[in-house]
Amino acid sequence: MTIDYLFGQNVSRSLPLDRLTFTYSKKTGGMRRVYLEGKLLATVRPDGGLALTVYGAELLSKSQDFSSNCVVVQEGVEDFIMKGRSVFSKHIVACGDRVRPASDVAVLDSKGKVIAAGKALLSAKMIREGVNGVAVKVRHGRLE
Repeated sequence: MTIDYLFGQNVSRSLPLDRLTFTYSKKTGGMRRVYLEGKLLATVRPDGGLALTVYGAELLSKSQDFSSNCVVVQEGVEDFIMKGRSVFSKHIVACGDRVRPASDVAVLDSKGKVIAAGKALLSAKMIREGVNGVAVKVRHGRLE
């Protein structure tokens, strides 16, 4: 339910829910991390949100509804972003409607491949209007 709330209705259908495992805090008992077959998908943030990894974003990107949480960057900047560098709004060629400040987003190349996962600093409307500056602070790049 949390995945559908954060990323859009029916996005969780792209995950094999019966094969997910979780780690919990010894101190609070709250959920900390989500794994699929030993690979980290996401870390649970204190506010209840999910901080996706590249692997988690790749799995969720199999759902058509997840595309509204993605930004697509122009050719030529992929190498920098895959190394963990931030995404500037001038390099974004397409942006999903669910991109909001502080929301988790997947960064895609022009072919639709996930190259990074991070946190949006600008809204979709601001990016489309051409507001300058960092649009996505990359948390995990594919090459990190």
